[in-house]
Amino acid sequence: MNTTTRMPVALLITALTVLGCCHPGLAQDKDPTLPDDPGLMMTTDLALARPVGAAATVTGFALFLVSSPFSLLGGNAGEAWDQLVAAPAAYTFKRPLGHFEQPQQHQVADPPATPRKK
Repeated sequence: MNTTTRMPVALLITALTVLGCCHPGLAQDKDPTLPDDPGLMMTTDLALARPVGAAATVTGFALFLVSSPFSLLGGNAGEAWDQLVAAPAAYTFKRPLGHFEQPQQHQVADPPATPRKK
């Protein structure tokens, strides 16, 4: 067999071997009785989730600056700030390391508006 035939055959065999190992039938469900590895969760959080959250916070701030004139005209600047900047910042900086689930956000109702005196 010459070199021009060997290379495609080797690539085909390698691809079939790799794809054969990735068959969904080989996947196993996680056992719910086993606890998650906290070290792995913390490492994943520190290496992946925190940098992505910080980038999302910076990107959200930039988007807020661009959209702020329209938000001010529409009267929803506070909501835009909360969704674009505060939510990613809270996920990145206020969440305990390794805890990926969202904390229950307690919505405080706005106090009733008091009539203005003339």
